Amino acid sequence: MADPLYELLIPYFNKPSPRPAPPSTDPTTATYLNRLSTLPISSLNTSEPQSLSQTSHSLLLSLQALSKRSHKSFIASSDHLSTLTTTLPTLAKATADLRDALPKLDDAAIHFSENYNNRIENDVLDRRRKALLLSRNVDRLADVLDLPTLLSTAISSSNTIASSTTGRENNTLNYASALDLNAHIRRLHALYPTSPLITSVSLQAEEKMQSMATNLIYSLRQPSLKLAAAMRTISWLRRVAPELDPSTSIPSSSQTREGALGSLFLVCRLASLTAMLNALSPLRDLADQESLRLISSAGKAGGNRFDAGQQTEKYLKRYIEIFREQSFAIISMFRSIFPPPTAPVIIEGLKNNTQGKENNDLLGPLPSALTTFPLQLVGMLEETLKIYLPNVRDKSGRDSLLTQVLYCAGSLGRLGGDFSLVLAGMGSKVDQEGLAEGGSDEDEDDDEEWAEVIKKHRVLAGKLESMVGSRGD
Repeated sequence: MADPLYELLIPYFNKPSPRPAPPSTDPTTATYLNRLSTLPISSLNTSEPQSLSQTSHSLLLSLQALSKRSHKSFIASSDHLSTLTTTLPTLAKATADLRDALPKLDDAAIHFSENYNNRIENDVLDRRRKALLLSRNVDRLADVLDLPTLLSTAISSSNTIASSTTGRENNTLNYASALDLNAHIRRLHALYPTSPLITSVSLQAEEKMQSMATNLIYSLRQPSLKLAAAMRTISWLRRVAPELDPSTSIPSSSQTREGALGSLFLVCRLASLTAMLNALSPLRDLADQESLRLISSAGKAGGNRFDAGQQTEKYLKRYIEIFREQSFAIISMFRSIFPPPTAPVIIEGLKNNTQGKENNDLLGPLPSALTTFPLQLVGMLEETLKIYLPNVRDKSGRDSLLTQVLYCAGSLGRLGGDFSLVLAGMGSKVDQEGLAEGGSDEDEDDDEEWAEVIKKHRVLAGKLESMVGSRGD
């Protein structure tokens, strides 16, 4: 029905219109013609024109709204479409160039794969491989470079010895951390001996450990050094300076384990004792002035031998007291840190071989440094007594000083260093020197002064022992 109706309407399409005639195959045209055939004839003159007018008006409004809303997009699309005339030829030319360049690209890829592969040595690949390895291990290298700084921080933070218990614990932890860091650096150097970086870090660590060894040696000279701190310091020195420890060499059955550390310990403690005794310089100056006054008034008549010597007596009392405390502490501390060697257990089957090896050592092992150290201490005390004891003219004062010296000798005697017999002959020597220099005849009565004081001291000691024994029974 739509086609005959369309043919009837063809003559009316020739009227002037801005739009071309709609084709018969248009779905919209076919739908409208089918609808038009269902309408009555009266509606074609009455309602249909109004409906068409309303539809046309609504379409016009829709077109106006669309043009207002999307006119920029339409303009841009028109501009882009206008460039297609030049863009499409350019694209075709670029595509042709790419097609022509593909063989060259293939040849270049084959050349690259032949020259740069893992089967052929190439300097560029080696540099890139090292750069990639460095990039992957940059954090580890940074940690290795920070090792000397951490070691220096641990050592420098341990230099100040705190008086509190927490400070001493922190000091111990810092030194232990420094030793662990140094051991780690040594392991790295043993694993990578040819690495310049590890070698540089190892050299810096050695400098820091030398500084730590200096600090440890200085700590052995502290006046307030205790046994626990001394044992820790010696154990740290064994790790910091293993060349001072004889355990690193071939062990000997009769050799002590002190090595050079024992001598170092005694030298440091002797320096501390000397510093403490030198702190008595004000009293020593007064004693020297008193000696000069006694020498100047020696030839004057009416002089009393018991009217001077008070300043010298004060100096000697303080000197002997410090000497007794420190000498006993040094020797007892040394024997606790470096105990004497025990007798080795010899198996019968190995006895002959051991004796053969020992016979090769003609000189034998070196004796302990403690064997001659008490003589050094006694020499210091003896020299001081020779100089200042003659200034004390009061009998009770001299007896008090001599008794104090005997107590000091007895204190060291508990450690095997009794020097009372050595000092017994010193009194007669001093008096003989005084007579040779023109002393009075009254000094002849002092020859046996030391012997009398020793007798009194031994009598008192015997009484005390008997009293203690009777109470114990």
